[in-house]
Amino acid sequence: MEDSEQVLEILAEAKIIAQRYYALTKKPLGITGEVAEYEAARILGITLTPARQNGYDATELVNGIVRTLQIKGRCLPNGCTSGQQLGSIRQDKEWDAVIMVLLDSTFNAVEIWQAERADVLAALAVPGSKGRNERGALGVAKFKSIGQLRWSSPA
Repeated sequence: MEDSEQVLEILAEAKIIAQRYYALTKKPLGITGEVAEYEAARILGITLTPARQNGYDATELVNGIVRTLQIKGRCLPNGCTSGQQLGSIRQDKEWDAVIMVLLDSTFNAVEIWQAERADVLAALAVPGSKGRNERGALGVAKFKSIGQLRWSSPA
């Protein structure tokens, strides 16, 4: 069995455990980032980088040019988006765009959004929010307003 197939198999098992954990605690298990990365790779066909790559999580070939992507995931039980924030976006590193993977309470992707670097940096620079300005954290709704929907789960 190929390494990527083994990883997907392990993630499938982890998703089941995460579902059980959420049912008991109403809190997501700390695997959202890993699941988001593999869902993005599986659905969009992007290439994940090795762990601890400096500044980005994946690459994508677009018109013969390699683009670098940060991937952020958020588990949104029952479609709740009000006030939800993404993890810190590394502004000081090199990357071309940020991918946001929204997961349901069963850790299945429901939407994947993309925002370009210039738009993300401009949104992070708007004065007023300590979380946004100091930690580089954008809200899900704000990310949607500056990004484009790349994929949506069939109803």
